[in-house]
Order: sequence, then structure tokens, then C-alpha cells
Amino acid sequence: MQAWRVHRNGEPSEVMELEQADRPTPGDGQVLIAVRAANINFPDALLCRGQYQVRPPLPFTPGVEICGETEDGRRVLATPALPHGGFAEYVVADEAALLPAPEALDDAQAAALHIGYQTGWFGLHRRARLQAGETLLVHAAAGGVGSAAVQLGKAAGATVIGVVGGPEKAAVARELGCDLVIDRHGEDIVAAVKEATGGRGADVVYDPVGGEAYAKSVKCIAFEGRVVVVGFASGAIPTPGLNHALVKNYSIVGLHWGLYNTKDPAAVRACHDELTELAAKGVVKPLIGERVPMADAARAVQRVADGTSTGRIVVLPSGGTR
Repeated sequence: MQAWRVHRNGEPSEVMELEQADRPTPGDGQVLIAVRAANINFPDALLCRGQYQVRPPLPFTPGVEICGETEDGRRVLATPALPHGGFAEYVVADEAALLPAPEALDDAQAAALHIGYQTGWFGLHRRARLQAGETLLVHAAAGGVGSAAVQLGKAAGATVIGVVGGPEKAAVARELGCDLVIDRHGEDIVAAVKEATGGRGADVVYDPVGGEAYAKSVKCIAFEGRVVVVGFASGAIPTPGLNHALVKNYSIVGLHWGLYNTKDPAAVRACHDELTELAAKGVVKPLIGERVPMADAARAVQRVADGTSTGRIVVLPSGGTR
């Protein structure tokens, strides 16, 4: 089979190599899956760089989520068992963790419904307890993770403010349903949020960026607000001033979705059932920015790493449009 493999750590476009490889062999409790679509996530870039919390042995294949087909014909969502990641024609995954692919979504959309939307749902509902009528501030609102949070925030009845970089991404954020879009390249985030909320600030902040995004968020957080720390796409991990959190009465909560797979797998399945229902109703629909053939995977992962992509980029091993 064809598979992208990483033999040394570095930038994705430099270290990912398309090779012929043996199909992975399922272990106990695992199944072999033919990959129909593999969604690109920021952790794929971190895996290439050797900066992710999981460091598979070299060489490995990146790709942390797929939509695929089992040998008995089931269309499923899976998180492949590393080191045999999703940017390949076949993967193995734990049978117990497979989720049925929503019928309302095509393969690319289904692949993108998994980690990003689960992260958004757990972050907004389980960790931040977002309520209808509250104001949600979403950073990188036109990206894969941010666009999911925007749709889920609107579904929950929140007023959603999206922060983006540039007019093209601002247009996408508006189409997603943001009530207000702030272009960080030319607007003052803190002033704009305070003006939009009558000085109150945002009740919930969804931050997959870190760095300056976090610093500005806590300057416009509401009384008893909640900042959900999802990731650090900026590359800068903030150091929270706990005295500031004390004085302003806000909470800083972390969200590592992968832990729920081991700590509370029933909650993951229940979340998937809810997401599937929202997809069937058309309330949420993953934003697919690009569908690329297998040969373009390394360049696509690099674009995600560089923050120049919009929505999700999905790799299609067959080269089709699924």
C-alpha cells in the first residue's frame, strides 16, 4: 500500500515521504480499515516535528483521524493506532473505539466531524458549561477547530464572536454564523469584544491558539467567565497570571479530549450520537476547505502547520471527491 512516512523529525513538507509499505496487521481487539478520507489536524504537524504529547517510534505515518471502511463493510470513524496513522491506504484501529460514520455526511465531512467537533462539544458543554444567551469568543474561527466551535456555539443558543486573520477568513466566519467577526490584523480584539457586550466581556472563550490570543482574551473576559484552553497553534504557551484570575473571578479550564477515550468512553459515544443528530438536522456541517489527493498530503499538512488553511483539509487516498 501507499503511505506517507516520517523517518526524522522536522517540518512536514521536508520530512514526510510517500512510500510503498506493508499493510499494518491488526492486534488483539483491532480491525483493519481501508481509508476513504483522512482529515488533517494540527497534531499531525506536531507529530512530524516531534512536539506532540505522543511520540511514536520512527518511522511512522501521521494522520490522527479517518473515515474508512472495515473488512465487513461498515463505514466508520476511527483514530488510527500509531505508528500506522491515517495518511495511508490502510490503518488499524481499536474495534471498541470505532464510531459509525453519519449518513448525512460524505466521507470527507464525516472524517472532520470526529476530533474537532468532539473537542468543541466537550470544551463548550462539559468544561465551560456554555448556556443559551451567553457570549462565546472563538479564536481562529475560520479554522478546523474554531469553525466547529462556532457551529456548536450557535447550536447552543450563544452569541458567537469569531476572531480571524484576514478578510478572506472573516468572510468564511460570517458564513459559518458568527454574530460578530473581528479581524485581528486590523482590529483591537479587547475593545471590540467590550463594545459588543456593553462592557461585560465574553462569558466563554474557546482558545486553540494560545500566546497573544490568550493574553487578549483574559482582558475581555466577563465576571465568572471561563477560558477553555484547547491548544497552542501559535506555538506560544501562555503563563497565566493566577492573581489576575483571582481579581477578575474567571476560570481557566483545560481540554484534552483524548483522555475521555480512556476515562469516560461512554461520554464520547453519547457525544457522537448528539453530533450525528445535529448533522442529520443540518445544524452542523464540517467546513471542508480542500480535498486533496494522496500525493499532496505533505504540502497540505504544511499549510495547516503554517496556519494558512481555512476549514479542514482532507486527504483522499483514492484521489476522488468523497
